[in-house]
Formats: sequence, C-alpha cells, structure tokens
Amino acid sequence: MTVPKRIEFMFDGASLTALDGQSVAAALTAANIREFRRTDAGSPRGMFCGMGVCQDCLVEIDGEPNMLACAAKVRPGIKVRTQTAAPTPTAASVRSAEMPRLKSERPDVLVIGAGPGGLAAAEAAAQKGVDVLLLDERRMAGGQFYKQTDPALGHSALDRQQRDGAEMIAETSLSGVKMTANATIWGAFEGLLLCAEVDGAPLEVRPKAVVVATGAYERPSMVPGWDLPGVMTTGAAQTLWRCYRATPGRRIAIAGNGPLNFQVALELSRAGGKVAVIAEAAPPPYSRPTAAAAMLSSDPGLTWEGMKTVAALSVRGIPIRYRASLEDIQSVDGALSATVAGSTGRTERFQVDAVCMNYGFHPQNEILRLLGVRFEFDGARQQLVPSRNEHFETSVRSVFAVGDCCGTVGAPASVEEGRIAGAAAAARAAGRDLRRSAEGRLARIRRFQKALWTLFSARGQEFADIRADALVCRCEEIAKSCIEKAATEDGFGIGSVKRTTRMGMGRCQGRYCMHAVAPHLAREQGVSMDEFAFFAPRPPVKPVSIFAFAINRMAADSTEPEL
Repeated sequence: MTVPKRIEFMFDGASLTALDGQSVAAALTAANIREFRRTDAGSPRGMFCGMGVCQDCLVEIDGEPNMLACAAKVRPGIKVRTQTAAPTPTAASVRSAEMPRLKSERPDVLVIGAGPGGLAAAEAAAQKGVDVLLLDERRMAGGQFYKQTDPALGHSALDRQQRDGAEMIAETSLSGVKMTANATIWGAFEGLLLCAEVDGAPLEVRPKAVVVATGAYERPSMVPGWDLPGVMTTGAAQTLWRCYRATPGRRIAIAGNGPLNFQVALELSRAGGKVAVIAEAAPPPYSRPTAAAAMLSSDPGLTWEGMKTVAALSVRGIPIRYRASLEDIQSVDGALSATVAGSTGRTERFQVDAVCMNYGFHPQNEILRLLGVRFEFDGARQQLVPSRNEHFETSVRSVFAVGDCCGTVGAPASVEEGRIAGAAAAARAAGRDLRRSAEGRLARIRRFQKALWTLFSARGQEFADIRADALVCRCEEIAKSCIEKAATEDGFGIGSVKRTTRMGMGRCQGRYCMHAVAPHLAREQGVSMDEFAFFAPRPPVKPVSIFAFAINRMAADSTEPEL
C-alpha cells in the first residue's frame, strides 16, 4: 500500500500540512479548523453539505475568492485564506481578457451524474452501440453512495460498498463512455440544450437523449445553531472519511432519521472518532416487527447488514436514543454543545467537536424542472416526483430520470432504473422502438425500500416546529420570525415572501428554506401542494463564472430563442 505524501500549504498566514489528495476542507478540518468564511453579518461558517449544494465553505485560494473548500484539492504551497463577506478582487482573481473558448458536444446520449444510477445508465446505453457522454460535478465518480478515496491517499477500499463502486466505475469507463469530471451544469433548455462549466471552460451539450441522475441532498433540522462551523450533514462527515481520510472531529454527535446515520456512526468510530450519541427520531426497530419482517423477506442480505451495524454500535458502547430530537446547538469554549430531547421530555447535553445531521433527503430535480418535466407532489415523502413511464422516460420525450432525483429510491433501485433507462435512451437516440422492460428485480428492491421507510418513519420537522430565533434561510441569514411575519400577508405566496425577505436569494438558491416554507404557505392559503408551490427554477442552477455564463448565452442566442 502506498503511503500518502504530506504536503505543506498556508492558511491565513500559518503553515499547515495535509495529505496529498485531500480537499481543502478535509485538510483544514484535520487541522481542527472549521471556520472558513464570514457572512455579511459577520457570522462564521464552515463546511455543511460537503457536496457543493449549500455553498457555505467558500474560501480564497491564491487570491481567487469563492472557491469551494469541499471540492478544491489542496496543493503544495497554495495560500488559503478565510473569505470575507465581500472579498476584494485581486490581480490573481481577475482572469485575462482572453475569454475561454466554448466547447461543444453532440453525443447520442448524455448522462448527468456519476452515482449508481448514472453509471448504470451510461454503461447500458454504451452497450447498445451509441455515443455516450457522462458528466459529473465532482472530481471522482461514484456519487454520494459509492464515494471513492482519492488515489493519491494510497488506501485500499474501505469495504464492499467502495469496491463495488470502483468496479462499476471501471466497467463504465471500459464500455466506451466518455466520462468528464468537474462539470457543473448551470442551465437546461428546451430542445435538449445543456450548458455547463468544466474546469473553468464553458461547454454546451446537445444530445439526442438525456438521462438525469443527479441524486439528492440531505434534509437538515433547522434548530438554533445549525449554521455553526462544525455542524454538517452526515453525508459530509462520511465524505471527509471515505474520500479524504479525515474525521469531522474527535468527539461527534449524530442526529436525524434513517439508516445512514447508523452506518456513518460506525465508520467514524472505526476511524478513531468518539461518537457521543446517535439521536434517532424513529422508535426502535423491534417496535415495528411487521416492517422488519417485510425487509427480511425482500432482501435478507441487506437486512442482516443493518442488524450487524446496530450490533457493532452496541459493542462499541455508542449510545442510541430512539424517539429523540436535536433541540439546539451552541458554541461553547471552542466546542459545540448539542441538546438532545427524548420522548419523555428528558434532555441531555453533549460537548462535541462536530454535530452531524441527516433527516432524509431532498431530490435534486432542478434540471428536470428546467426541461419542462411534469411533476406530482408525494405527500407521504413531501417530495416532488416526476411523471415517468416503465422505461423511466419523463413527460418530455427523450428525457429520462432515474434514482434519488425522482424521490428517495436508494442505490440498488437507482442501479436497476439506470440500466432500464440507459437502454431506452439509446433506443431513442438511434430511432428504435422501446422494448418492454423487465422489472422483476426492481420490484423486490422497492418492497425492501418501502419496508425500510416504514421501519424508520417518523414525524418530520414542520415550519411550526422551528423556533422563532432559528435560521430558515442560512444563505441570507433570515430567521423564522422574519419569514413568519411576511407570510401573514393576504395572498402572499412563496415568490412574494422571497421578494419581501430575500429568502431563497442566496447561493444555495433556496434548496433548504424552500422545503420548509412551501408546505406552510400552502396550508395557510388552503391550496394543495404542487410544483408551483416551490420556487420557480431559473438558470444558473449552480454558481458559475460569468465567463462561462456569457459564452454559453451568446452561443445559445445564436441558434435558440432567448433564454
């Protein structure tokens, strides 16, 4: 096994060391630094989502501001600085007058997202003999489920999950798929025009068919202090360890709802972290024997893995509090103090370095919405779900959607959906008829997933549950009390509240606050939830350089209606 090389870099004038291959966020976290930037109000912020959704981990690197610490790779000698609210442009941050050239791709099939569903779709399409382009915004393929360790760190795969991911990535590459990393898609337009930025250069893609497999991001609990440095999603903590071999801290509290919290707690404990508590919103599994039996009959292997995880947590002495909720988080003497309340009303406080939270997932469906796909609202899961046929083709011809961007379906189902959709997309691109798909294995996976949801079902946080002083919009630092006041006006929809309070106008573009406020406004107005209850999708769906935006815009204007 290769021993990872140690490299030196600077942070705010101080010399630090990191492992070659780590992200800037991982290197700083390993050095016990969790504050990366300051907001307009002077509040400290650090890494939260770990996947470029929240945009809270911005730092200045070699004079260039607005760099995502969770995505930027640490390099020897780089100078990283805490980003101020309004960074002053420097000579290093101003690009040359020569604008980068626009690159153009015309694949038969475009697949967006290199997670389980995207990898499966790309390989299945390539096996049908068509030209396939796979775009992913991360440096390493695998998505949030198959998270791969940076090769420079020299570690072998942690477990079967990582090995399966590595094999799937290799098979997809060998199938002839053109895989492009660091590709941020910022716009999607009718006629299948996709605009992206790849390593700072603009790219336009005009495929004959597209498979969207953009996955999901984690649902938080909006408690006082959820914006503090050191508070992050459970998935972000997992990324630190699986991808970059850094833990979020020595002592960790984990709160939320679902099996991911249990898995990551065990991984962090094995990595040397001390998990102070797992606060699970659902009741203990033994209280729901019917759901447990349904899981066992659908997939004995996965059920057994879950049972082994809980047993291993018990052996390690990690306390699990069922029917428990995270009440607040405070910064105390350089650490975090998390309050956990049980079903009996008893509260406990835990002094930790990091608080990790996962209360389920929100689908990343912005690209599908921009393409005009029809959605329905799933009240049980509180998610928008695209209308799809048996081939996972949406209401827009030649646009397919698979995996968690269509509602939380899980990795095994994402793979099966990807295989079906990839083959169908290839047929669309080649002008062939779509063959009837076989969904026998998928039906069994869905039975397991339904039983798992039942086992972990718990009442989610609603707008009324949020404390008045807690932030709802973390980007614009808007508390619930401010939003509640604006929402009392007659006829105020979510767009009006946005214009009045600036809620949803920050860098994450309302991805968190929208889901908390939209159901509340619908109930207040006595209307049903649908896609129009949420913010309207608008390009750019992710922050990109003005160069990429301008060049893509000029190219699109030359052949397309005004965007």
